[in-house]
Amino acid sequence: MRKLLPLIGTPSGSHPGGRSAMTCRFRCGDACFHEVPNTSSNEYVGDVIAGALSRRSMMRAAAVVTVAAAGAGAVGVAQAPQADAAPAGTAAETARRTHKGARGLRFAAVAPNTADAVTVPEGYRQNIVIRWGEPILRGAPAFDPEKQTAKAQAGQFGYNCDFLALLPLPGERNRQLLVANHEYTDEVLMFRGYDSANPTREQAEIAWAAHGLSAVVVEGDRKTGKLTAVPRHQLNRRVTATTEFRLTGPVAGSELVKTSADPSGTKVLGTLNNCSGGVTPWGTTLHGEENFNQYFANSGRATDKRYGIGTGASERKWERFDKRFDVAQEPNEAHRFGYVVEFDPYDPGSTPRKHTALGRFKHEAATVRLTRDGRPVVYSGDDERFDYFYKFVGSKRMRHGSGRAVREHNLSLLDEGTLYVAKLTGDSPAIEIDGTGKLPNDGEFDGSGEWIPLATATADGAVSHVDGMSAEEVFVFTRLAGDKVGATKMDRPEDIEPNPVTGKVYVALTNNSNRGVGSNAKADEVNPRNANKHGHVLELTERWNRPESTRFAWSLFLVAGDPDDPATYFAGFPKEGVSPISCPDNVAFDPYGNLWISTDGAQLGSHDGLFGVATRGERRGELKQFLTVPKGAETCGPIIQDRRVLVAVQHPGEIDGASVEKPASTWPDGPGTYVRPAVVAVWRADGCDIGV
Repeated sequence: MRKLLPLIGTPSGSHPGGRSAMTCRFRCGDACFHEVPNTSSNEYVGDVIAGALSRRSMMRAAAVVTVAAAGAGAVGVAQAPQADAAPAGTAAETARRTHKGARGLRFAAVAPNTADAVTVPEGYRQNIVIRWGEPILRGAPAFDPEKQTAKAQAGQFGYNCDFLALLPLPGERNRQLLVANHEYTDEVLMFRGYDSANPTREQAEIAWAAHGLSAVVVEGDRKTGKLTAVPRHQLNRRVTATTEFRLTGPVAGSELVKTSADPSGTKVLGTLNNCSGGVTPWGTTLHGEENFNQYFANSGRATDKRYGIGTGASERKWERFDKRFDVAQEPNEAHRFGYVVEFDPYDPGSTPRKHTALGRFKHEAATVRLTRDGRPVVYSGDDERFDYFYKFVGSKRMRHGSGRAVREHNLSLLDEGTLYVAKLTGDSPAIEIDGTGKLPNDGEFDGSGEWIPLATATADGAVSHVDGMSAEEVFVFTRLAGDKVGATKMDRPEDIEPNPVTGKVYVALTNNSNRGVGSNAKADEVNPRNANKHGHVLELTERWNRPESTRFAWSLFLVAGDPDDPATYFAGFPKEGVSPISCPDNVAFDPYGNLWISTDGAQLGSHDGLFGVATRGERRGELKQFLTVPKGAETCGPIIQDRRVLVAVQHPGEIDGASVEKPASTWPDGPGTYVRPAVVAVWRADGCDIGV
C-alpha cells in the first residue's frame, strides 16, 4: 500500500479542487464558491461516461510486464537557493532500472512529496530559465520588489506564467524564442503590507504591467540542457493589460463591443488571465483569455451572470482606477475579453489580435491542427464546472512562405469558418452507472459524439445556426448558444491537444466536486464518479481521423486518483505500475506520442507535478511522475523536447495566510527573498534524450 504524505499548508477540504483560498481569490475570482453559471438542463458529461477497464484493456494488461511503482528509487530534489542541484544517482543506474518503460518514459518515477523545491528524477538536472521581474527590454531596471514601479514591470518578465512556447530562431545558433503567458497576479505576495480593501493606484498599475505576455530569446548551453534568457534582444517584448489589441472577425465593429473609449468597436486595451494556448503552423502563438470575469465589477445582467461576473466590487478593485472595469459605467467592456489572442513573436511592432470567430468563453487552450487541404482547426475548452468544449473549423487555407502578404493572409485564417460545440452520447444504460466507477455491464466506457454548429463567419458576414440568436450574439454569448443547442456539460474542460503522431484528441477534465452533490446531476458514462475531486482524461477520435469531421468516437483514457482506489483507471495498464495523479490540467506531447500531463490542485497529499503516459502500444496507460513543484505551486506550460523539458512554476507559496511578510515558500532563491514564479528547464545529466 502506497503511503501518501499529508498536504502541507492547505486545510483538507477547505476549497474545491485542493486550491487554497488565495488561489481562488486571485486566479479565478472564487469561481467555485459562486453559483454554477450553467443552469441549463443539458446533459452532463459525467452522466455520459464512467471509468474502468475495457475488455480490450484487460486482455492487453495481462501481457504487460509491471514497471517499478511510483516512488521506487531515489528522488532528485533541487534545494533553494541554487535551484539546480544535482539529484543523487547516475543516469546509467537510472537507465538500468527503467529500461522496460515506454520509449520517452524510461526514467525513475519521482515519488509523491511536499518538498519546497522542483524535484526531478535521478540522473536529471535543472535550472531557472527566467523569474518574475527579470529585465528583458532595453532600459528596464534590475528587479527590486521593494521599489517596484509600473514602468519597471512593463520592461520585466511578467508574473505567473501559464502557457509556454519555444519557437525556432533561424540564424542564431543555440537560441530559441520563448513566449509565455502571464495569467494573473498575487498582490499579497507581490507587495509588502498589501491592503486588499484599499489597493493603491500604483499597485494596480504594476499588476496591469505584470499581466499579459512576454517574448524573450533564450540560449541553450551546448554542453548541457541549461537554458538562460538573453536580455535586451531585439525580439524581446512585453504585452500588458494596457497594450493595444485589434478585435477581428464577426464581432469587430458590433454594437455589442463599442465603448466610450472605442466607438469603433475594434481596438481593445490589454489581455487578461491568459491561460493555456497553442502554436500555429504559420509561426504565431495563441493564448486563451480564461477567468476574465473576475476583473469586472457591478454587473446586474443575466448574460454577465452566465459568465460569472459579479454584482459587487472586484477582488483587485481596478474599477476604482479605470472605469472600463466597472460594468455599470462601461457595459460593453467585458464583451471585449474572453477570446483567443493571436500574437506574432517575430514582429515586435505587430498588433496582437483577438479572434472573435472562436467564440467568447473562459478559453483554457487553443490548439491547432490542419485539414488535409490546409485549413486550420482549433480546439478549446471552457474551464468551468458543467461547461462545454468547442472547435473552430476555418474556411481559408494556410499559405506557405515568409513574405508580408503571406503573413497577413495567415493572420486572418481564424476570422472565417464555423464554430462548433461538442455533444457526447454514451452507450450504456444510465441505471448501470452508480457514481463509484463500477463498470457497466458491457465492460466499456465509450460512445459517440457530434459537433453541433453554432455560427459561421465569412468575409461577407456571419450566419447563426442557433434559433433565437443572431450571429453576433452567438460569438459574444457563446455559452448561451451552447445551452440552447444542448451541448454536453463537462467537469471543467481545460487543455485539449491533438496527438501529432496518432491524430487522437485528448481532453483534460480537471475536477468537479459538485457532481452528484445536492441538486447537481450525478455521474453517468462520461464522468465516472460523484464528487469528482481528481478529474479524468478523455480520448476522442474524429471520424476518419479528419479534424473537420462533425462526428467522433470517444472513450475513457484515464480516471485520476490513487491507483489503490478501485475507481481509478489508467487505460488498462496494471495500476501497481503507475504514479498517483490528481487534477489533470495542461497537456502536451513528446516526439514519441506520449501524453504529458501537468496538474493543478492535486488532492492526494503531494504537491502538483508533471506526468508522462504512453498512449499506444503494449504499455498504453503507463503513467510516471517526472517532477513535482514547490509548496503552493501549480505545474503549467509543459514543453517536451528531445533533450529538454520546460515547465512554468506558477504561484509558488500561494497558501492561505501567506504574504510577503509571512511567506509559505522560499522558492526559488531561498530565505529572505520574495517567492517568485519562474520557468524551469530540466535535462539529462549525460546529455541524452529525455526518457530513452
